[in-house]
Amino acid sequence: MALTAIQIYQLLEKSNCGECGVPTCLAFAMKVAQKQAALEDCPRCSDDAKAALGAAAAPPMATVTIGTGDRALALGGETVLYRHAETFYRPPGIAIALSAALPAEELGAQARAIAALEFDRVGQSHKPNLIALRDEGDAAQFAAAAATLADATPMPIMLMTSDAAAAGAAADKLAGKKPLLYAADDSNFDAMLAVAKEKLCVLTLKADGDVGKLVTMSGLAQQAGVNDLLLDSGAANLGDVLQHQTAMRRACLKEKVRPLGYPTVFVPQGDGEDMKALAAIVGVCKYAGVVVLESATAETLLPVITARLNIYTDPQKPIQIPGGLYQVGEPGPESPVLVTTNFSLTYYTVEGEVSASKVASWIIVVDTEGTSVLTAWAADKFTPESIAETIKSSGIEEQVTHRKIVLPGGVAVLKGKLEEASGWEALVGPREATGIPKLLKTAWSA
Repeated sequence: MALTAIQIYQLLEKSNCGECGVPTCLAFAMKVAQKQAALEDCPRCSDDAKAALGAAAAPPMATVTIGTGDRALALGGETVLYRHAETFYRPPGIAIALSAALPAEELGAQARAIAALEFDRVGQSHKPNLIALRDEGDAAQFAAAAATLADATPMPIMLMTSDAAAAGAAADKLAGKKPLLYAADDSNFDAMLAVAKEKLCVLTLKADGDVGKLVTMSGLAQQAGVNDLLLDSGAANLGDVLQHQTAMRRACLKEKVRPLGYPTVFVPQGDGEDMKALAAIVGVCKYAGVVVLESATAETLLPVITARLNIYTDPQKPIQIPGGLYQVGEPGPESPVLVTTNFSLTYYTVEGEVSASKVASWIIVVDTEGTSVLTAWAADKFTPESIAETIKSSGIEEQVTHRKIVLPGGVAVLKGKLEEASGWEALVGPREATGIPKLLKTAWSA
């Protein structure tokens, strides 16, 4: 929770020495509160004051990292209930469950295939984040499977077992990889706590549908020195999951209930992979830190990944691509030229329709700070002058022999002034991108 200037001022010496470069301590405190200065800039600030400020200013939700290396997954650290209030910072991890009973060769092959999964959405690469190894009741088998995964994949591993001895043996095979243990409950709490502390694992605390019990369990874990925690309320149905996830986030951020200040785990239940994927999307939308899926098929994963992208895109910073000249296929000097904005969704919608037309084309992208065509036009960012300037700077005039450009139909009003500003003939295209293939195959050819 951010401190006010007065709260910070109370931690200072109040001598107004000016050695920090600011005339008074109150003015310095105001700069610190506005994040324009750091407390360390005060040469007379005591270590106790720095410690007090650090503790008071610590975010209500801890940041927890699972795994190591390039594929390590950082979760938590969130500060708001609603994305529009600021933004959500750390997207939930998507875990794919594998059975420890699989033959070692098949388990390794599936793990490598999951690690290689990659989906392109609006120019961004999206992947699953963890492999969840499910114990089938054989501790030796579980440990051997963990060893197979350690060799097969760089992804973080989630060890799903209620047997503390099996968890410890499997964690030994993942030494130095900081796996996630799932889960400590009433039946194994002390033993799982000991495993997490000794093996340096992240530990999931699981209640039996009682959020209040999680508060107690979390407090005991912290007292034992285990602070890398995830939480699972153990809700039995999706309605309760939704209620518990919301209540826990609200208690953490609004009521400052520190024991609930950790990311959560959600293992969807239900009949069929479609229903589990739908439940996972609910978890993504309502604060889950990790969601576990049973299937790695594209039809199951892609909806969940797309929901995660939509929820965890900063609404104040739309996804955008660099302005300039792009080509679809292998366009030549007589190929069509289209113009659009650099909002990723707009560009990739246009690019997709051009690709579907099978007509190799050039696309000129105007930098409109990541806004769509109509929004950019309304904000004077997609103007005849900006389009003409991008035409000149893109190098398209050296690529084609004609001087014709397709203008989005929604801004047909720009046609006359664009022709005057650029010297190019502006052809008014369709209002919707779905009309682009027909335009390229008929009107352009004509």
